[in-house]
Amino acid sequence: MTTFQAQDPGTPLAQWQASAQLQAVPAISLEQLLPIGCRLVVVAPHPDDEILGCGGLLAMLHGREPALLLVSVSDGEASHPHSQQWSQERLREQRPRESAAALRRLGLDLGQLQWLRLGLADTTVAQHERWLAEHLVGLLRPQDRVLTTWRLDGHSDHDAVGRACARACETVGAQLLEVPIWAWHWARPNDPRLPWPRAHKLFLDPGVRVLKQQAIAAHTSQLLADGDTPAVLLPTTLVRLLQPFELVFT
Repeated sequence: MTTFQAQDPGTPLAQWQASAQLQAVPAISLEQLLPIGCRLVVVAPHPDDEILGCGGLLAMLHGREPALLLVSVSDGEASHPHSQQWSQERLREQRPRESAAALRRLGLDLGQLQWLRLGLADTTVAQHERWLAEHLVGLLRPQDRVLTTWRLDGHSDHDAVGRACARACETVGAQLLEVPIWAWHWARPNDPRLPWPRAHKLFLDPGVRVLKQQAIAAHTSQLLADGDTPAVLLPTTLVRLLQPFELVFT
């Protein structure tokens, strides 16, 4: 369960752009974030989180796909709990297909990267957090950079996956990288709850931003209203995630 209402407009982009804290966040390069020889392990609670949180970074890895491991923790089947159109069975098939299409739109060769689907039940990851952490320990290497959702992002699955990754990284000696997704919605500009001292901006050139936007558009189940039920990803949500940079907590 989320601790906020995703259908509310949330904090406007203009307020974030006026944030002194956000303006002061230093830049980080791809080479600093992911040095040559290091593998990037992206652990996504739901299909689309890898695109929303770090689609630009993934697009930059075109040609480096063998150094990428994508772990999908759930299939995102609980995104439409009251829908007549999107049953859990249909979403369990549809959302991974959307993720594959999105990754291709980023320019990635899916035959060259490793992609694991763990199949944990959507919205119940916290109940399996210890198992997830132990499973990740078996996958990770000390030189890995492990990117996942921030541990205080505000969605129970995002938070649990972040905690499990943190525990696994501490055990293995890998470096943890966290990205906010829903925090852009509920947090305030200059919000002291955000770990500003650990924040860095990975700037995206215009071509990469276009690829990320096209990849997000592949997630049709999340973008279309269902009768009286609004879309999961509203335009107000997307503009915050399509800024000229991706925010990474190192």
